[in-house]
Amino acid sequence: MSKLLLFGYGNPGRGDDALGPLLIEKINQWGLTDVTCLTDMQLLIEHTCDFIGFQQILFVDADVSCDEPFLVTDIYPEKDDSYTSHALTPAALLFIFQQIYQRKAPPGILLRIRGYDFELGDTLSKQANSNLSAALNYLRQRHLL
Repeated sequence: MSKLLLFGYGNPGRGDDALGPLLIEKINQWGLTDVTCLTDMQLLIEHTCDFIGFQQILFVDADVSCDEPFLVTDIYPEKDDSYTSHALTPAALLFIFQQIYQRKAPPGILLRIRGYDFELGDTLSKQANSNLSAALNYLRQRHLL
């Protein structure tokens, strides 16, 4: 089992909302060992099954309000307002993992990449593509992968 799970989420049909899955696609092409890549349109309770056996999880999402070009934060298991079976936050998903499996969740990091255009049918904006490149360079330079 890989030690790191990269989980990018977002809707590819909504322009810059595709930043999470796009970053994961690019990293998956690198053929890294000890890294598993996963994408989906949103975080669901079923994803707790995907976390078993990992030492760390890096969540990647687009964000309309974070600083440019991206923001990296540690996340901790927490029951929050998103605690439903649909559209969970990464913190809520880690909290649910602990409730289901009665053990500590893997440490989580959230990489939010600044996006601008999120309308249905939009393509990736130039600014968001530039921010995506900056995030990829950051991950390489920091040896997070």
